Amino acid sequence: MRPAFFKRPYRKLIPLALVAGLMSTGCGQQYVLLHPVGPVGEQELHLMELAAIAMGIVIVVVFTLYFYAIIRFRDKPGNTAPYRPDWHTSKWLEILWWVLPAVLLTVIAIPTVQTTFALAHVPKPKGKDPVVIDVTSLTWKWLFEYPGQHVATVNQLVIPTGKPVLFELTADSPMNTFWVPALGGMEYTMPNRVLPLWLEANKPGTYIGLSGQYSGTGFAKMFFHVKAVSPAAFNAWVAATRKTASPMTMTVYDQLLKHNTTGEAIYSSYPQDTFPTVANGFTLTGSGMYMVMRDKNDISYMPMQNP
Repeated sequence: MRPAFFKRPYRKLIPLALVAGLMSTGCGQQYVLLHPVGPVGEQELHLMELAAIAMGIVIVVVFTLYFYAIIRFRDKPGNTAPYRPDWHTSKWLEILWWVLPAVLLTVIAIPTVQTTFALAHVPKPKGKDPVVIDVTSLTWKWLFEYPGQHVATVNQLVIPTGKPVLFELTADSPMNTFWVPALGGMEYTMPNRVLPLWLEANKPGTYIGLSGQYSGTGFAKMFFHVKAVSPAAFNAWVAATRKTASPMTMTVYDQLLKHNTTGEAIYSSYPQDTFPTVANGFTLTGSGMYMVMRDKNDISYMPMQNP
C-alpha cells in the first residue's frame, strides 16, 4: 500500500519542500565565502563555482537516469518496456560512466592545481611593496606586529586596501590556523616555524578573522577584526598609534602568553625578539620569490632560498 504522505493532496507539497530547502541554503552577504572582497578569495570562489557546476552535471545526469528508470520500467499493468538483461555488458555504457567522471575530475583538477600553486608561490608584486604583518597565535588571542611600521596590535588588524599584505605566521602556543574568510584561504601557525600567506582587500570594510582549528576552552572567543581602510587612512592610523599608544614590553608579552582571552589592544612599539628573525618555514621558492629580512630601522627583500 502506498504511504498516505504520497497520496493527493500531500504529494503536491514535495516540490514546494524541495524549493524551500534550496532557498533556505541562502546566498546572502552573511555567507562571506560567497562574497569575497579580495583577489585571493575571488580566485578561490571561482574554483568552488567550477566544482559546483561539475557536481551539478553529475547530479542532473544521475537523477535523470534514476527517474527515467523508475518510471519507464516500473511494474504496472500493460507495461511494454523491453527487458534487456544484457545491458551490463554494453561497452559504450561502460566507457561512458568511466570517461565522463574522469573528464569532470580533470576539468576540476587542472585549474585547482594551477590556482593553488599560483596563490602559494606569489612573487613580489612589481612596483608594489607589500605590507608585512607578523602574526603570532597565542592562547587564546592573536598578536599582530608590523615590522615596517614598528607598531603592534592584539585581536585587531588594520590593512590598506588595494595593496598586497604578506602575513608571516608563527605560534607561541599550540598549533593553530589563521583565517579571514572574506579575504581568502587559511594557513597554519606553528611554533618555531614561519609560514607565508598573501591576502588583499579590494574595498574598505570590517571583516572577521578567526581561528580555524580547535584549541581549547577559549577557542570560541579567538577571533579578531580586520579593518580595511584607504592607504591614506592606514598611514594616519600608524602615525596616531605611534603618538598615543603605549609601548609593548616583555612584561606585557608575558601576560599575553597566559592561557586566557583578552580584548583588543594597540601598542606604539614592541620588543624585537618576540618574533622569529628567519623565515625558515617559507614554502616560496624559485626565481623572483623573496623573503623578508629585518634590521632596526627598516625591512628589505632578499631572494628566497630553500630551508
